[in-house]
Amino acid sequence: MARRVMVRAPGKLNLSMRVGSPKPDGYHDVATVYQAVSLAEELTAEPDGGLSVAFEGPAATAALPVDGTNLVIRAAELLREATGATGGARMRVVKRVPIAGGMGGGSADAAAALVALDALWGLGLGRDRLLELGAELGADVPFALLGGTAVGTGRGEVLAPVLTSGAFHWVLAVADEGLSTPAVYRELDQLRAAAGEVPDAAPEVDAGVLQALRGGDPVQLAAALHNDLQTAALHLRPALADLLALGLRNGALGGLVSGSGPTVAFLAADLDGALSLQIALSAARYTALRATAPAAGARLVG
Repeated sequence: MARRVMVRAPGKLNLSMRVGSPKPDGYHDVATVYQAVSLAEELTAEPDGGLSVAFEGPAATAALPVDGTNLVIRAAELLREATGATGGARMRVVKRVPIAGGMGGGSADAAAALVALDALWGLGLGRDRLLELGAELGADVPFALLGGTAVGTGRGEVLAPVLTSGAFHWVLAVADEGLSTPAVYRELDQLRAAAGEVPDAAPEVDAGVLQALRGGDPVQLAAALHNDLQTAALHLRPALADLLALGLRNGALGGLVSGSGPTVAFLAADLDGALSLQIALSAARYTALRATAPAAGARLVG
């Protein structure tokens, strides 16, 4: 058994998000293109008699639960149940991915816990088994394990890697207050019903996004960015529309609400463009972070 392990797991963006109609269980099938970004969570695990987690770092808040409702503890308990492991762990997470911001920070934490405890407890589970367990924890967890760029279907947990050329430069405008993912989906359903829209039961990924990623073309990718959840997020948080307009006025090639929001992701042409946009958003009193993509999935770093 290892004495201490450290794992880094990435946040994500949804470059394209098509949402189907609600199913009887209330969930929606989606067709999305995930991209992992360099903004990442870092989890350290050490042997202990019980299971515990603590949070620190720029995105940590006192509101984060540290009991059995937290995805880190749930991941540990799931590993125990699946393997019969009896070990404990004391875990610490340095949070850099915004909380409730549509960037999968909690999912990254869960993925990091799976990888860390697999190593700490000497379980030797392969990637495929970890992906299966990750899907039990949440739709975005398998992608946090995989990283890179991938198409996600089903609830987002059925993944197919996407060929990507070059690197993309993003500037992320982080809101002070998060948005509830279930609330955004409910708002989308209500807006569609009011407009008489009947979405596809099984949505498909936009071909233009995949073509832009293969060619490494940020201009083409910016034109293809799309998120069905954006209208609902803007309806719940109208100020996001002003933020999107501000980014475009200051040189962003394109922008969209990431996932269920409220983080807004702006695509820049290059590093200089990203730096300039970050300065402009910061001057307007927004919290603006730079990130490159694609990034690796959850992996041991120490």
